[in-house]
Amino acid sequence: MIRNYTEFCRELQKAGFSGAIGGKDDGVFGLFRYGGGAQDESALYWHTGDPDTDPWEWRMRVLNERDDIAYAKVFYKKAGYITKEWYPYFLAVRRGGRLLEEDYRDGMISRVAKCVYEAIAENGSLPLHEIRRAAGFGREDSSKIGAALTELQMKLYLTISGGRQRMSQRGEAYGWTSTVFCTTEAFWGGAVFDRAAAITGEKAAAALTKRILLLNPSAQEKGIMKFIRG
Repeated sequence: MIRNYTEFCRELQKAGFSGAIGGKDDGVFGLFRYGGGAQDESALYWHTGDPDTDPWEWRMRVLNERDDIAYAKVFYKKAGYITKEWYPYFLAVRRGGRLLEEDYRDGMISRVAKCVYEAIAENGSLPLHEIRRAAGFGREDSSKIGAALTELQMKLYLTISGGRQRMSQRGEAYGWTSTVFCTTEAFWGGAVFDRAAAITGEKAAAALTKRILLLNPSAQEKGIMKFIRG
């Protein structure tokens, strides 16, 4: 049973990856539906603000308190978690050692996504509410930016690094906390990418498939491939 943040982190480390709690898993894998963490999600206390028992709070806690778990839109264009141990396998499959400039040149990355990525990379990290201006877009482009951010997260070029409070001109905090993005290279450092470079995409996909079937023997091939390849 996962009843608190500590137990969640323990089970996630055991599994290696998971769709976000309460999120879409397409019958492949989510901690609360399969494996050692399977249970009734109603046992949790959503949106209470309690950092120990509210899964909504766990998203930022893993980013603020740990360096071995990534959280972003990585499965089915929805949020999920991947541990440091298994991230190189997803990198090997989805990026295969390629740089964003190569994918853009080959038509695999949109122009808007390229501009958004470059703005974030240049600044080190950017909160959501500052990306539009930093990337040189207008208000009418907000939906395009949202789509680009999802595209870049799914391809493992960007990831979420935390949250940042909006500040007024008077220096006063207001509104909801804004999601902050950075490049995956900045988030993980070189070691994770070195490990990914040593794995072929085929071997990485095979290892991930084996892992998923261990966690959920009833997972179907089509769903597994979509889960792995994005």
